[in-house]
Amino acid sequence: MKGPLLAVGLLLFSSAAFSSDGAPWDYSGDTGPDQWAQLSPEYGACAGSNQSPINLTGFIDAELEPIAFNYEAGSEEILNNGHTVQVNTLPGSTITVDDIEFELKQFHFHVPSENLIHGESYPMEGHLVHADEDGNLAVVAVMVTEGQASDALEKAWAQMPEEGETLALSTDISPLDILPSDRDYYRFNGSLTTPPCTEGVRWLVMKQPISASKEQIDQFLQVMGHHNNRPVQAVNARPVLE
Repeated sequence: MKGPLLAVGLLLFSSAAFSSDGAPWDYSGDTGPDQWAQLSPEYGACAGSNQSPINLTGFIDAELEPIAFNYEAGSEEILNNGHTVQVNTLPGSTITVDDIEFELKQFHFHVPSENLIHGESYPMEGHLVHADEDGNLAVVAVMVTEGQASDALEKAWAQMPEEGETLALSTDISPLDILPSDRDYYRFNGSLTTPPCTEGVRWLVMKQPISASKEQIDQFLQVMGHHNNRPVQAVNARPVLE
């Protein structure tokens, strides 16, 4: 299993703070983002030129085709791998982009946001991670503002796992509840925001944020014990489309 397909495996099934070769990484110190590319040959892409997250600005008008969302209610388990809290979804939820169907595998969160929009950071960001039949990845990113509580997070956080813990979900969480009502989006080519930082990922960033309560955001941060956002990376020559 190589490339993006390996990345999917690491994203979905790793419950420890290690990659498949056992190289630990973190968000600060000697194993922080500045050092990721040196920690393991497997992480070499972290020094690449098409990395995520970025500051989304300087947009090019591309009249993007709407994303076809075909999400169903259905979540299997919630886990805390030490880097995020992640909900693994049941098969059947898909998006269609570029006439390619991508299946939703999981969604997870970062505090504060990893991507910036016009230089603005948000209190939280959700990532819905999809893969096509060849293992190519597409991530729908949703910014989260502080305000009204999120029903989806209320259900998920009711079974908030401690680090290293995986819990079966007793309540269905619909990924639709992670999306804003307005599905306009920005698009750029990027990477995973965690090691192995695999490039070639379609990034689809919703323009409209959703909201979560301060208590919900604080609960996530308390369980994580630290911020879990990678700093923005150089855009280089990449276009950011809208």
